[in-house]
Amino acid sequence: MTSPDTQTSSLYAKREPVFPKRVSGKFRSLKWWIMGVTLGIYYIAPWLRWDRGPNLPDQAILVDLANRRFFFFMIEIWPHEFYFVAGLLIMAGLGLFLFTSAAGRVWCGYACPQTVWTDLFILVERWVEGDRNARIRLLRQRWDLEKTRKYLTKWTLWLLIGLATGGAWVFYFTDAPTLLVDLLTGNAHPVAYITMATLTATTFAFGGFAREQICIYACPWPRIQAAMMDEETITVAYREWRGEPRGKLKKGEPLSPDQGDCIDCMACVNVCPMGIDIRDGQQLACITCALCIDACDEVMDKIGKPRGLIGYLALTDERAEREGKAPRSAWRHVFRLRTLIYTALWSGVGLALIVALFLRSPIDINVTPLRNPIYVTLSDGSIRNTYDIRLRNKQGEARDYQISVTSEADLALSLEGHPATVVTVPANETMTQRVYIVAGKGTPAAEGERTDLRLWVEDLAAGQRVHHDTIFNGRGN
Repeated sequence: MTSPDTQTSSLYAKREPVFPKRVSGKFRSLKWWIMGVTLGIYYIAPWLRWDRGPNLPDQAILVDLANRRFFFFMIEIWPHEFYFVAGLLIMAGLGLFLFTSAAGRVWCGYACPQTVWTDLFILVERWVEGDRNARIRLLRQRWDLEKTRKYLTKWTLWLLIGLATGGAWVFYFTDAPTLLVDLLTGNAHPVAYITMATLTATTFAFGGFAREQICIYACPWPRIQAAMMDEETITVAYREWRGEPRGKLKKGEPLSPDQGDCIDCMACVNVCPMGIDIRDGQQLACITCALCIDACDEVMDKIGKPRGLIGYLALTDERAEREGKAPRSAWRHVFRLRTLIYTALWSGVGLALIVALFLRSPIDINVTPLRNPIYVTLSDGSIRNTYDIRLRNKQGEARDYQISVTSEADLALSLEGHPATVVTVPANETMTQRVYIVAGKGTPAAEGERTDLRLWVEDLAAGQRVHHDTIFNGRGN
């Protein structure tokens, strides 16, 4: 039995909201630039136009699910070319490994969508409610007209940002101007409204309320990054050898000779969007956004101490500095065996994709021999094999394709449903054509087991030809 006096405590601490303080500096400016560029690309890209000729969409970037194609400016990817998408995902993964190995979680700190949208939401929050201390006071303030007005204003702006986020996303999957009109007139497909509502809600919740909780608990990357980083990785760190022992600095008094450069002003903690103290060492929650560097450098300038108490450095540099040695150059940390291997793999995949892109055939064919039965004996004693040729017209207009056969044996070709050997495939469509190949009675191809042959398809308008090798089965099988 449990005594009535026994107290139980929760295993989970209540979340304390994080209100980062405004800070200025080169890293904060870099984050503003990256936020502006990435959000600009995301919101503007669906509206860019690219002329591909008649019968093709003119949206520069379009995931055309209805016709199962992906357009990226002059590049068109078909379903059977999904390996390009797979290759790009592999490159993205290798790039993430490369940057993490070289400079820690720079992706998380500068370009991750969660970071970018959270920065934007915090900017709105600061504009409506004031800087850190004002937002803390407002949080603790009882609900009155002022608090209600500010919170409703902030939430309304957040919802508008979330709505723009969801709206921009759906524009990538159909013609953006047409969809915009349909959305405003209520004629869009329900999937569009559902997708926008979902993305609006998640953006509102993740950027406005969850914030650092997504990075700490929902994102798997903090757990994986440990395998990507080592002692040579450049990351944000506190120079403990220089900052300790800490001590408060009274106005008008110099630092004590026995005191380190850290005056325990908490500036680095107050600007951190994750709410951590970088002076406690490397932590899973740190996204290496470097705002603590800007804050600390500003304090060092005020007290007349050298900048860099908090800065980008590797663990090997920290040990060297403790011993009074000069740290290695940043380039020697970046260009080491691990990063060079990642760079080689990343470059290799990219080069392979470029080569495959330029070497792919303008005519796509697939030949399937029918094997039930493997051959048919005709009334005159000749042997006939049947093949299905799948023709894909990648052009924006209908094209005539001539089908022919070459072989060392004497073989005749005919098309089902066509008196000639020419078929017309509509623009941007795929057609399956049944083909018959016949070997005369008593010929080596008819009496033998297998005869090699080559099926040719020629675009009569462009003069381009492609082929597919297969076999002809005779009586010997």
